[in-house]
Amino acid sequence: MDGRFYYLTALLLWSGLAIRIPRLLHSRRDPALVSLCAVVLSAGISFTLSAPASVAAVNHLTGVPNIAAPLVYTVVTAFSAACLVVIVYWRGGEPEHVRRVARRWLTAYAVVIIALWVLFAVGNAPVERRTDLDTYYATTPGLAEMITLYLLAHLVAAFTTTTLCWRWSRKVTGWTRKGLTVLVLGWLLNGVFGVVKLAAVAGRWTGRHWDGLSTDLAPGVAAVAAALVTVGYALPLVGPRIESVAAYARLRPLFKLLVDPDDKRYWVPLSWRSLGDIDLRLTQRETGIRDGITRLEPRFDDRVRERAYHQAISAGASAPEAEAIGAAAMVVAAARSGTPDDPPPGGYGPTAFDGTLGDLVRVSQAVHTLIVTDTLHAGGRAESRQT
Repeated sequence: MDGRFYYLTALLLWSGLAIRIPRLLHSRRDPALVSLCAVVLSAGISFTLSAPASVAAVNHLTGVPNIAAPLVYTVVTAFSAACLVVIVYWRGGEPEHVRRVARRWLTAYAVVIIALWVLFAVGNAPVERRTDLDTYYATTPGLAEMITLYLLAHLVAAFTTTTLCWRWSRKVTGWTRKGLTVLVLGWLLNGVFGVVKLAAVAGRWTGRHWDGLSTDLAPGVAAVAAALVTVGYALPLVGPRIESVAAYARLRPLFKLLVDPDDKRYWVPLSWRSLGDIDLRLTQRETGIRDGITRLEPRFDDRVRERAYHQAISAGASAPEAEAIGAAAMVVAAARSGTPDDPPPGGYGPTAFDGTLGDLVRVSQAVHTLIVTDTLHAGGRAESRQT
């Protein structure tokens, strides 16, 4: 397989890691976050070191033929261990128990890594193999055991992680469930990678040459698996932030309508650097909207809301949509006019303003639609007068 494939895969993985670096710098003591970064880092390193050019460079610099092989196996084994540790911390529980289980996995895989180097030292690999070492030395004493051990350790991690993620995904919802679902797919493919590699090695044991499984099929499977695993681990962390950014943006029409541009308490520009504080910015925007609603409340005319609500229902809108449209019509009318000449007794009734952030978002989108529609109508009337 073309060496550029390995480097491109590593670059894509490390791009995902770059997104997590700012948070890592502020949460260096968070074991779950550290383990997640270790997952992405080790995955990228494994692909970088697996490229034929990298294999040749490592072997040349050390002067030891094929020493790149145990190095790659070490990184893959570390990747498997980091994935298991992330799942352990994700599931949570009594802190000491969680730390104990994580230490056990780390210890077990550290023993595997030591064994890999011992077996490489015991074996004899004088002929450099840049792409097919697994199958070329599949029957060589010491090296055969090293190759089999690393594949079995990887399969254990794949089977364990797939099982844990599948069971857990049936008990949770939201972004955590989405992440676990992607992880199940990713680790199933990791299992396929291990099985394919092991099949090629076993083929050599029985005199068959299935090297293509190891050199052509397995790297592609591993790349897709690594990408899915990285996305799966990142979704529960990134997903809520994506939702917050979307909500922040969708609240803008209502925010512009209700909040004075000179009020510096709420008008704080959002930049890439401030995305880490998006929840705070979202709270500021929501607070500004609710303060604006309170300020305009004496001008609210419930008759406007009722009329818009019933018109929306007649047009086929659902009850929540109609409620948002009614609230939007009422606030737009209040913002554009003074106190109504004949305000209805008792002020305005319950509206989407009294609901959740999601309700405010729906009102904001309805405000945007009303303003755009009014602008278009105004333009049409002006054009008619000119003609």
